[in-house]
Amino acid sequence: MDSNSLYYSLDLVAGSGYTLNAEQRAALQTSLVILKKNYKFNRVLFWGKILGIKGDYFIAQGKGEDEMKDKNNLYSFNCMDWFLLPPATDSITEEVSKAAKGRFMGDPSYEYEHVETRRRGEGDEVVEEELVIKVNEERRLAVIIHQIDEEVSVVPRGAFIKSPHGLVQTNRSFDGLSHLEAEKLSNFLHFTEPKNLKKKSILDMAYLNPSVDFLDPLSDDIPKGSWSLQFECCSNVCVIRSLLWLGLTFFHVPMTPQHGYIYMGDGSKNLDLPFML
Repeated sequence: MDSNSLYYSLDLVAGSGYTLNAEQRAALQTSLVILKKNYKFNRVLFWGKILGIKGDYFIAQGKGEDEMKDKNNLYSFNCMDWFLLPPATDSITEEVSKAAKGRFMGDPSYEYEHVETRRRGEGDEVVEEELVIKVNEERRLAVIIHQIDEEVSVVPRGAFIKSPHGLVQTNRSFDGLSHLEAEKLSNFLHFTEPKNLKKKSILDMAYLNPSVDFLDPLSDDIPKGSWSLQFECCSNVCVIRSLLWLGLTFFHVPMTPQHGYIYMGDGSKNLDLPFML
């Protein structure tokens, strides 16, 4: 959620039971402004908090010219001092998927280890070798944030536009969805590179606006039922929660441009979801 509207936006998603205390809110109000200036970001978002055993990671996200591609993730333990996370490359993601298991420790230097047994040669000349894969928690943190963004980051339809050159930016003329539109999951989109859009037929594409409908709607997600949509605060706020990544909460105030999402959880994916529906 945008740092400029953080103070009251947190109250709109407090129905999930996750929030920040007054000291943390005050620290974020100051530090995120300094962060934006020091790193020369166009916009800074408070992404959320990942719970650890020894400590919690507070996550901020800085945006550049392209809202979808130009982004950097940072973490903090006290909401004041911020440290830049490395990009989640394919090689790092593979290492993390093999080695890192269980809860986050809350220590970025903590190392996870995984031992693999590999065989070389054929027949009687087969030799077994043990390969030790090590990955620290800072890399794991970068990968988990990237995965959550890829799978469950949400924006309302029309909040962002795509230029003919492929640049994705905020739509300054976006005034929000109507209450009727906000009741439909198809009017909320994944803010990541589309996967299902290219599979649509030419007939379906004819009804889409290329500058607005360049993302996949949540209604196309499989399995069906992986999102919970409801109205809260006297039916004035649309709140969507992910059942795949428990702790991801999105909000939108109909008829206004106010929207955003926040993640507060232990960084675990709900792999049992298909069996729970």
